[in-house]
Amino acid sequence: MTSGGGVRAGNGGSMRPRGFLGARQWLSRAMSRCVLEPRPPGKRWMVAGLGNPGLPGTRHSVGMAVLGQLARRLGVAESWTRDRHCAADLALAPLGDAQLVLLRPRRLMNANGRSVARAAELFGLTAEEVYLVHDELDKPLGRLALKLGGSARGHNGVRSCISCLNSNAMPRLRVGIGRPTHPEAVQAHVLGCFSPAEQELLPLLLDRATDLILDHIRERSQGPSLGP
Repeated sequence: MTSGGGVRAGNGGSMRPRGFLGARQWLSRAMSRCVLEPRPPGKRWMVAGLGNPGLPGTRHSVGMAVLGQLARRLGVAESWTRDRHCAADLALAPLGDAQLVLLRPRRLMNANGRSVARAAELFGLTAEEVYLVHDELDKPLGRLALKLGGSARGHNGVRSCISCLNSNAMPRLRVGIGRPTHPEAVQAHVLGCFSPAEQELLPLLLDRATDLILDHIRERSQGPSLGP
């Protein structure tokens, strides 16, 4: 896979209104056209929480739980809109001078990339401007890591995104869920719900994950380089 790929939408014909409320109205019209105006590079980012729709409490869908906390932090928890073009739930949020597009796919994990790539096209984003948030078997619960591109490392949702975006450059926030001792227990572990003891750790984990991704986006919004 190439590391600089990604897709951009074509140019629209109308001027973008000023202000966040105006941007939301413009966004609604633009989504119906599936085309957006060009914008200054690095001022809009997408954060996609990978998971299985309808299974929000499972370890495999912890990326969606992070997106829920992110939406609450940004004050847009009641603003999710189902978008038929992307087959996803979308919310738009301001972050300083930047704009965040929050996305929760409505396709199964193995096809999450189709929703992510369609939204990237719609919003005129390159792969480097798309953050993926997903579960990580090889890290214990509570451990977070921000990975800047690279292989899917066996994660089917990430593999789908790499395939559909034709790039492996997406930054990923990997949220540890721990690996069971016995290999035959992996599938049940991943698709199962967090235990009561694990659920007690989740609020702090989701807060830390939200802090990490917002701090990284703020840093990148201030300059052109992809920092660690």
